[in-house]
Amino acid sequence: MRYLPDGTKMQQADAHTIREIGIPSVVLMEHAALRTVEAMEQERIDCSRVLVACGSGNNGGDGFAVARLLAGKDSAVTVVFAGREASLTPECRIQMQIAENLGIPVVSELPEGRYTAVVDALLGVGLSREVSGAYAELLKKLNELPGAKVAVDIPSGICSATGRVLGCAFRADLTVAFQCEKLGTVLYPGREYAGKVIPAEIGIDTSFYEAIPDICYTLEKSDLSRRLPVRKADSHKGTYGKVLMITGSRGMAGAAYLSAKAVYTSGAGLVQIYTEESNRAILQQLLPEAIISVYEEYDQEQLTSLLRWADVVCIGCGLGQNRTSESLLKRTLSGCRVPCVADADGINLLACHPELLKETGCPLILTPHMKEMSGLLGCSVAELQQSRMSRLHAFTEDCPAVCVLKDSRTIVAQRGKQDFVNTAGNHGMAKAGSGDVLAGVITGLLAGGLDAYDSAVLGVYLHACGGDAARERLGSYSLLAEDLIGGIRECLKEAEGNSRQQRITE
Repeated sequence: MRYLPDGTKMQQADAHTIREIGIPSVVLMEHAALRTVEAMEQERIDCSRVLVACGSGNNGGDGFAVARLLAGKDSAVTVVFAGREASLTPECRIQMQIAENLGIPVVSELPEGRYTAVVDALLGVGLSREVSGAYAELLKKLNELPGAKVAVDIPSGICSATGRVLGCAFRADLTVAFQCEKLGTVLYPGREYAGKVIPAEIGIDTSFYEAIPDICYTLEKSDLSRRLPVRKADSHKGTYGKVLMITGSRGMAGAAYLSAKAVYTSGAGLVQIYTEESNRAILQQLLPEAIISVYEEYDQEQLTSLLRWADVVCIGCGLGQNRTSESLLKRTLSGCRVPCVADADGINLLACHPELLKETGCPLILTPHMKEMSGLLGCSVAELQQSRMSRLHAFTEDCPAVCVLKDSRTIVAQRGKQDFVNTAGNHGMAKAGSGDVLAGVITGLLAGGLDAYDSAVLGVYLHACGGDAARERLGSYSLLAEDLIGGIRECLKEAEGNSRQQRITE
């Protein structure tokens, strides 16, 4: 796993390293500059003629050190200093003085000329206000210059906490992120401004993040084998959970099929689909492994019996929003005592009956996309996009559920837990049915014995890795939701093999 701190959390780690570990700030700065130059060389950036733009904070100090190291490698380097001398941090002042002592040109106005590379070390991770005035003008000119664009830690003008463009921002081809990639270069639109991001180890101690709940993290492929539910040699289908899928209204057999197949694919032992009667024949043909139970109208006694049978419940995929669907949701949430996943129409119905969120007595996972979440919150999608993290946290503080907020960067949040931000997946997954597959994967992991939060995190990541595997085979244009299931199978097989190998070596 990797932490994704914002500027505040990164500054806390920096201060902790300086005070508790005893590494001076100027030493960290030297490491940062060295890693930046190494990354530029690794990416084969032409450093024969480089312009470095520096501010007066420690990001500017990093830039002055980068300029010195490049000059030592026979690069023709010019520094444009856009800050105020009165505002120089002690470390930036030291680096600026060294650069000047070495005869590196330091100018206050952008010089004319062509550069093979432009390095942005203007504003850093601490920026919280709109960029305006001389800084905005300089950023605009830097973006217009030819040559490779390199951002030191984060592109200037990008909010490190939200990814929002604060007025204007540097457009990088490469961002060298010190110790950790910042949350602002993972979330959009900051992701688009960062280019390729290379996290660079510079000696900052981030171990104390383990005890901080309000920090984000992401997973890496190697985490799959360590997080999957354990499967025992001495087991049977009941060992891996009886799953009730309340899915598929008239004409929506596809949603029921995709979600149920994903449940089986992610390891569940037995799946029963409770669906509208007209879907019976279709589902029996498409998924003969599943038990099919049907309704024509709401039957409370039948539903109650099914809820008693189940170890895990999923409701909402293709459920519809009619009166029968509403009754099914109300009874499920009030009568369910096992973990439950609510998706799609289940969430749309919840938006009309928010009181149900506090009446349910089961561990609940909600999987809304941005439009569905805006309905739950009573705000517009645009408002949610502007402040998704704060609104999501307010929701989970008030509601005990795990919330999987689906978007190009899906976030999993629960009160008292660290936020998971998914960085896997691709735009080929933006197809009808993809959400049904995700709901099924999370449900299958629940059936395998993971708790609600861990099932949601691993389910989101596994679903995304499956999407990446499917794109490798099929490309992004023609990828369909069912192809995700094939990709998930590939990832699970690989993870199972890695897990077996880890046990052998241990």
